[in-house]
Amino acid sequence: MGDPRLIVGLDLPSVNRAREVIDQLGDAVSFYKIGHQLAFAPEKENGLHLARQLIDQGKQVFLDLKLLDIDNTVANGVKSVAAMGVTMLTIHAYPKAMRAAVEAAKGSELTLLGVTVLTSMDDGDLKEAGYAMNAGDLVRLRAQQAAESGMGGIVASALEASAIRSIVGSDMAVVTPGIRPAGTDHGDQKRVMTPADALKAGASHLVVARPIVAASNPREAALAITEEMASV
Repeated sequence: MGDPRLIVGLDLPSVNRAREVIDQLGDAVSFYKIGHQLAFAPEKENGLHLARQLIDQGKQVFLDLKLLDIDNTVANGVKSVAAMGVTMLTIHAYPKAMRAAVEAAKGSELTLLGVTVLTSMDDGDLKEAGYAMNAGDLVRLRAQQAAESGMGGIVASALEASAIRSIVGSDMAVVTPGIRPAGTDHGDQKRVMTPADALKAGASHLVVARPIVAASNPREAALAITEEMASV
């Protein structure tokens, strides 16, 4: 089985295409992320069906749905996801939403991840959205609030992983998207880091999508990344 610290993001337009990539990856990958695009794919069996199938096959699934709503709605959503056997679920790191989610997940194996600041956003984007804080300060605030709420981990850029570790300690997961092996295109990600550097900075899990799923040989791309991770 693949390194469980590597989460492959199935950021693909169809479940059929996702299954092709999963078949190509085989036992090189054991953990997959399913986000909005695939979860709501317009096929008869969408990404949520695929999530259940992957779980039945012994794979781990990270549902990146970034829940945020009134407390009761968040809680009921978390209960439903926990019943699926999902490993990780994202919640926008607003204190009330996190507290509701943590209460709803009690007794399950679901790890709740607080989304601090999206890795596609920089200080200018936050200012435009009405935030007075810069990205680093807001990440630290959200991380502290997530720890106080009892969340299982944090999602943030690897550039903030070290600062987050100093706040949340060693027990919480630090899941870092925006991972780009050296020499690859950054795409729409603005705050990125290589796999080895992300682990050195304190990340516990790396989310890698395009460098693997868009590669001419996804399996070779995944194995190259896990080899780099093993060297840390």
